Amino acid sequence: MLKLAETTIETAVPATRLSVPFMDLKAQFRSVRDEVLPAMEEVASEAAFILGPRVAEFEDAFAAYVGAGHCVAVNSGTSALHLALLAAGVGPGDEVITVSMTFVATSWAISYCGARPVFVDVNPVTYTMDPDQVEAKITRRTKAILPVHLYGQPADLGSLLEIGLRYGIPVIEDACQAHGATYRGRPVGSIGQSGCFSFYPGKNLGAFGEGGAVVTNDPALATRMRTLRDHAQPTRYVHTELGFNYRMDGLQGAVLRIKLNYLPDWTATRCDLAVRYRDRLADSPAGLPAVGPNRTHVWHLFIVRHPDRDRLRAALADRNVQTGLHYPTPVHLQPAYAHLGHKPGDFPVTERIARECLSLPLFPEMTDEQHDAVVAALKEII
Repeated sequence: MLKLAETTIETAVPATRLSVPFMDLKAQFRSVRDEVLPAMEEVASEAAFILGPRVAEFEDAFAAYVGAGHCVAVNSGTSALHLALLAAGVGPGDEVITVSMTFVATSWAISYCGARPVFVDVNPVTYTMDPDQVEAKITRRTKAILPVHLYGQPADLGSLLEIGLRYGIPVIEDACQAHGATYRGRPVGSIGQSGCFSFYPGKNLGAFGEGGAVVTNDPALATRMRTLRDHAQPTRYVHTELGFNYRMDGLQGAVLRIKLNYLPDWTATRCDLAVRYRDRLADSPAGLPAVGPNRTHVWHLFIVRHPDRDRLRAALADRNVQTGLHYPTPVHLQPAYAHLGHKPGDFPVTERIARECLSLPLFPEMTDEQHDAVVAALKEII
């Protein structure tokens, strides 16, 4: 028995018989295959492999889903972030205020523009951008504020939009993990100047490969992003600036259009599973996630925290419970960003979350038996 921080981690208990995956994309495929396969065959028979009518249909449907005027489908969430920043006028020498508690693609997009990511710490309850730290980081070079709706929970957009308005700085939402989440009743992505989504297979709405989208209510921004994603050619073979091959392929558009119909039910199931976790683990010493005011959480990930996270993870693996780490090394401590000069201790809340976070299995196809097994294993260990 290892005693640590008022918790006990037991390391030598026989494994549970039931194996619980972190997610089960095969089960999700089985639930939609009868609709998806004919749609993919239709794309192939039409040879509409790049963009095309299925992508356009998905763009219209997804824009309506998030309450935005326009949707520009692209090949990844990273590309979506890049295009949104370019359309906002971010370029070499500029600065973008963001967080280090995120997947590195948030900062990649800033760097692709030739700009510099300027980090602020996160709120210790919601794990999203702390608005109280933003103003101190604004300089004449600041061209955008880029909050992350981490794990499916919206950032405090009200406070951030107020700051942005005061300084004339656009807020661009990294909503890559937050499809369908809301802030003050409005779907995220449609609230800032633009919102960026990822359709990586493991996301709440996942493609059969890579995919992403930018949504906006500004028609001029949408037009520019559509041009940039297709080699910056408003007219075929006429290229007006440096462009990119960020187009979504037709197969992904067909898949996503069908899966979008299921997203509300999948989200409701995620929420039910999260409530069950929080209720059944309420007396556990593991730190449970909280939901901030004025927002709905769509539980892309269910994160618990523990001061001896790695040993806890190993003990769960011994009981055939798969877990994830999102994210064990903050962006400001990544080797790729060593040139920014950050050191351990610069963002203490972010660093503590990174040391302690553990993602439990949570996916719409999760059975009661699998959920029970995870809860039982955690209670047995801690």
